[in-house]
Amino acid sequence: MKTIDVKGTMRTETGKKATAQLRKQGLIPCNLYGEKKDKDGNPVAQSFSVTADEVRNLVYSPDIFCVNLNIDGKECKAVMRELQFHPVSDQLLHIDFYEITEKKPIVMAVPIKLNGLAEGVRAGGKLAANVRSLKVKAPYTAIPEKLNIDVTSLGLGKTIKVAELNFEGLEMITSPSVVVCQVKMTRNAKSAAAAAEA
Repeated sequence: MKTIDVKGTMRTETGKKATAQLRKQGLIPCNLYGEKKDKDGNPVAQSFSVTADEVRNLVYSPDIFCVNLNIDGKECKAVMRELQFHPVSDQLLHIDFYEITEKKPIVMAVPIKLNGLAEGVRAGGKLAANVRSLKVKAPYTAIPEKLNIDVTSLGLGKTIKVAELNFEGLEMITSPSVVVCQVKMTRNAKSAAAAAEA
């Protein structure tokens, strides 16, 4: 997993009025969740803010990152857990981060990469990815930047499901029945198949 540095500033005031004021200043309210819990067992959030420039390369990227978070000089490692955007303007409104350690497993959505020329494509079919990423569970140090999937032997009309995949050190969280990719029949492939049968 790639790493990225993000600097933030502690927030002393929370609530709608305070967050609205932050956004007027061009800042983005954030929460960091970690091991700390309240008396009812619910996670306690550490509130801070960042500038839009500070998180641009983190938010607007297809890659996943381990974030080296520095909040007023206090450092920790985290992953971005949730983003909130304005429904009309698409402005970034809020970010939730989750603190990570080398031993504790986390769940991450990892992008997939389809490798090789599928048999079905050579026969005139079209390779289609049904999902962009798959959820896996592992310590963050074991999570790769991408999940490489070999499609070389994938024939016409065939699919690869999550149940057929296995990555060392990773537990698959996405449902086993989910279709990851498939080779779709095209008109040319159907014509060729019909001609072969004739």
